[in-house]
Amino acid sequence: MSDLPRAEFAFPGPLRDQLVAAILAGEKTSTTGLVVEYEHEGEPLPVAGSRSMVVDSDNRPVAVIELTEVRVVRLGDIDLAHARDEGEGFETVADWRAGHERFWHGAEFRDHLGDPGFTVDDDTLAVTERFRVVERL
Repeated sequence: MSDLPRAEFAFPGPLRDQLVAAILAGEKTSTTGLVVEYEHEGEPLPVAGSRSMVVDSDNRPVAVIELTEVRVVRLGDIDLAHARDEGEGFETVADWRAGHERFWHGAEFRDHLGDPGFTVDDDTLAVTERFRVVERL
């Protein structure tokens, strides 16, 4: 199992702790990244059927998840079902978008990309992933 890639949700800290808790509670079954993140890291886009190990803020493995669906879509095309399935309490796509823009436009994310002026818009390509927990660790 140690050969599984790590699934890191947000950066270590309160947001990651909240997201990991939602995954373990079965409330979070989808997530959204940006194509630019994969390009920046030189990583291939994820594929359905792949498994990864979810880690908490202390880098402890807490679960194994399996991707059940991966799509590349414009941010402007994110639907309400996806937003709700992120398990963060979003009841509208607008709320989902505002919450994610706070993250993507935040200093920590911009520092990670090395782009202090990074912004998203409706045409920014997102990677939407649906997953299921296959094992709790």
